Order: sequence, then structure tokens, then C-alpha cells
Amino acid sequence: VQLVESGGGLVEAGGYLRLSCAASGRTVSGYGTGWFRQAPGKEREFVASLSWSSGRTLYGDSVKGRFTISRDNAKNTVYLQMNSLKPEDTAVYYCARGYGLGSSAYDYWGQGTQVTVSS
Repeated sequence: VQLVESGGGLVEAGGYLRLSCAASGRTVSGYGTGWFRQAPGKEREFVASLSWSSGRTLYGDSVKGRFTISRDNAKNTVYLQMNSLKPEDTAVYYCARGYGLGSSAYDYWGQGTQVTVSS
């Protein structure tokens, strides 16, 4: 499984970005896809996850109400719509195959995409 993130960049506080996670190789359907982020000097933080089989979603407390995870089955792609961005959202965002709150529930990871939110 190869996971490739895209869509990161520099945005002002209050703005929005949409990240994409495209999967190739073995499909992620039947599993799930999650997003994590890691800021410099901080631990990796759970952001959101989507179960491909049930459609259920999970969100980290810090992003609830601002971020939305969704999927395009035909493209084998998961999106993370990020609205009302804050400087504290600045981090490298990773997508991974799996479903759950902890990183141990995920087995394949992408290389990450940088998101920088200026104040």
C-alpha cells in the first residue's frame, strides 16, 4: 500500500485547506484511513479517521467542528477538509491505513504534507 498526501501549504489564520490522501497498491477499502499530525517538538496527534466499511468517523477534540474527513471510493482517496484554521494547526499531516484513535491501529503511513497557518 502506498499513501500519498497532498494539499498542504501556507494559509492565514481563519482560512481553509483540503488535504488529499491517495492510496495505491492494495486498497484501503475494508480498513479505514486516518489523519495524524505532528508539530515540531510535539508528539504525534490524532486528527480524524474514517472507516471504509461502516462510514463512521472519529475526530480529535482539537479539530471537532472545524475539520471534516470524507472519501471518494472511485478514486480510492480520502480528504481532510480543514476550516477555520488556527496557528496551532501548523504541523506535518500524515495519512495512514487503519481506523481508531491510536497510531497502533494503523499499518501503512504516507510521507506527510506540511501545513503552516500564519497568525
